Amino acid sequence: MEQKSGYWQNVHKATRSVLGGLRLTFRHMLKARKSAANHSIRSNAYFDQQEGIATIQYPHVSLPLPDNGRYKLHNEIDDCIVCDKCAKICPVNCITIEPIKAIEEIGRTSDGTPKRIYAAKFDIDMGKCCFCGLCTTVCPTECLTMTKTYDFSVFDIREHNYAFAEMSADQIAGKKKELEEHQKAKATQTPPPSGEPQKAARPVFKPKIKPPGA
Repeated sequence: MEQKSGYWQNVHKATRSVLGGLRLTFRHMLKARKSAANHSIRSNAYFDQQEGIATIQYPHVSLPLPDNGRYKLHNEIDDCIVCDKCAKICPVNCITIEPIKAIEEIGRTSDGTPKRIYAAKFDIDMGKCCFCGLCTTVCPTECLTMTKTYDFSVFDIREHNYAFAEMSADQIAGKKKELEEHQKAKATQTPPPSGEPQKAARPVFKPKIKPPGA
């Protein structure tokens, strides 16, 4: 009798436990008939709504991202002056730049900075990037930024190398040849004899000093 009473007590406890769990599950199912609103982590109402479906239909729906997040890098090549600061400060060497010096000014950026160097190559290997953001800090024209694109996973890691230079192979060869010819022509120019004094450049503007009391 003692064994039978212990058996039925265990059955009763197990049944109560199962029913308690089902009751809790059913209660959550009733409360989860609507989706919970997605708030930014900076929002004051981030922890207010505790009920509702938290699962989102990704990638059709995504959570709001902070503006200062560190995600995929992008270079606006038209505003790039190829100063090489980003490549030098990068701690993991994920930025590769091949510059070609121009013989004259080739244009200006959106903020008015003159451009004198062609970008034959500007590659960023996001597979190496540690998302430190140092390259975006030192960029003088702010052409290198971090976008809000965080899901760019691929099957082949070599596809993480992104090229931003827009010059073709023929254009690169032509600009290199142009620079080489310019340097040769500059080297063949005969400097004035050492004994002959060089003429000083005339000032563009000569200020007139008024005498005191005039």
